[in-house]
Amino acid sequence: MPNMQSINQNTLPDFRNLGVMLRSLLLVNGMGLLVAIAQASSWQDIVERLINTSALLQPVLLLNLSLLFMFNPWLARLTYKQGATIVLLLAMAAPLMIYHLGGKLSIYTIGHGNFHSERAILLGSVIAGLLLIYFRFRAYPLSPALDAARLQALQARIRPHFLFNSINAVLGIVRADPKRAETALEDMADLFRMAMAHDGDLVTVRREVALARQYLALEQLRLGERLKVNWCTENMPDDALLPPLILQPLLENAVYHGIEPLAEGGLVDIKLYRNGNEMHLEMYNPRQEQGSHHIGNKIALSNIRERLALQFDTEASYTVEIGKNFYRVHIKLPYVKESPQPPSSL
Repeated sequence: MPNMQSINQNTLPDFRNLGVMLRSLLLVNGMGLLVAIAQASSWQDIVERLINTSALLQPVLLLNLSLLFMFNPWLARLTYKQGATIVLLLAMAAPLMIYHLGGKLSIYTIGHGNFHSERAILLGSVIAGLLLIYFRFRAYPLSPALDAARLQALQARIRPHFLFNSINAVLGIVRADPKRAETALEDMADLFRMAMAHDGDLVTVRREVALARQYLALEQLRLGERLKVNWCTENMPDDALLPPLILQPLLENAVYHGIEPLAEGGLVDIKLYRNGNEMHLEMYNPRQEQGSHHIGNKIALSNIRERLALQFDTEASYTVEIGKNFYRVHIKLPYVKESPQPPSSL
């Protein structure tokens, strides 16, 4: 399941993450290439030795990755030391499984075709150990980077101009429509409470959409009928999980740089849907053909890109299309659903 465990130094990597699997393949094959170069006596000899080394490494590596993919949900519940021990044991067992299930492979035999179990176990444990060391050290610089990205994201999402505009909008209707002003203040409180919350890495779609609707309700106090919104969320499960505060900065960018500069206003179109094991978020808004109302909200938008990369690695993508009179964002990320809560015991 894609989550923060892939970069947390206290847990194992997420072995179902595409980026983790690709890095494992590249790292091991890169080491195989270095071994071939070191042993070769000529350039022509490198290819032959690389083929022999790959024939030794690939079956073990692929079986290891398959086993780790299969047992990943169980490994994620263990401590790092427990999980690392299991990973090493699986890696030691992989060559033995290949030998007994696939026949007596000559690459694991010496002498007169006798299976050398010590050599096979050593090979599997070395591969697993190097991968664990690599991902362990990789986690150290990424963990503080994630904390910094979170803090920066929270500071950038709810910007001072938004607070100033929202307060002015409420003050403008407090006498004419006190009930509406009271509701707006409650929305503001919820919005800022959510922005300051750190209760988890991911939030449900229904929570994120509810927050986004509250934000748009505040902006509509200022812009009135100039701001029109179309939501399409029927094909997105309510229990799907997203990184928090993904929608709000995108909407702020759409309103502040797209709708507000246009005298006639415009429509912000938001679509969230699931396609197989992927979730998609698309947002479209009109924009002025020439010039710009303000310098774009580059900090907030770059933070979204960074948070997606840190959280989902290569499984998430963030693309922007800027046309003559429109702006479109498309975010793709893996489908992660909320875990069912165990029944409370009396």
